[in-house]
Amino acid sequence: VLTAFKKNTNSLMYAHKDLFADKNFILRAMGTNTNAIKFASATLRGNKALVIRAVKGNGTLLYYASAALRKNKEVVLAAILNNGRALKYASVELQGDKEVVLAAVKQNGDALGYASKGLKGEKDVVMEAVKHRGSALGYASKGLQGDKEVVLAAVKQDGMALEYASEELQGDKDVVMEAVKHRGS
Repeated sequence: VLTAFKKNTNSLMYAHKDLFADKNFILRAMGTNTNAIKFASATLRGNKALVIRAVKGNGTLLYYASAALRKNKEVVLAAILNNGRALKYASVELQGDKEVVLAAVKQNGDALGYASKGLKGEKDVVMEAVKHRGSALGYASKGLQGDKEVVLAAVKQDGMALEYASEELQGDKDVVMEAVKHRGS
């Protein structure tokens, strides 16, 4: 089975279900490809060490973690350090945790899209996001889409972020000139 898994990760779906509850088997399979966590039993998807190992290899595998582990800050941080967009699979509570969201947007500015509404309105969080991905301005609160400092940071990273600026700032000469300088960057 593991030989087949090396060639095709989906081949595990044909393995006997008892193997999915065997921690040693899943660990060996994860040694080949961390995606093997997808096939692990619900009990094993609740094993913190196993899930951390998986998400360090592919942060979006947080999707397969138990609900309890998606609420675990250590597990979620391990996932988002690999892929900030894994914030999508974190618990609502952790999507509202500033430390977690800042780590996520530093890894991938688009992770702002999965942050709580409140954090989408916090200037330092949004500034961090647009510094890495100007288009993350589209996820910011309306108030921050009208904040000249935030919008300038966004268009300096990607001039096309001007699309998400307030109407007033879309007509601001300084902002537009900065956007033109950084169009497509």
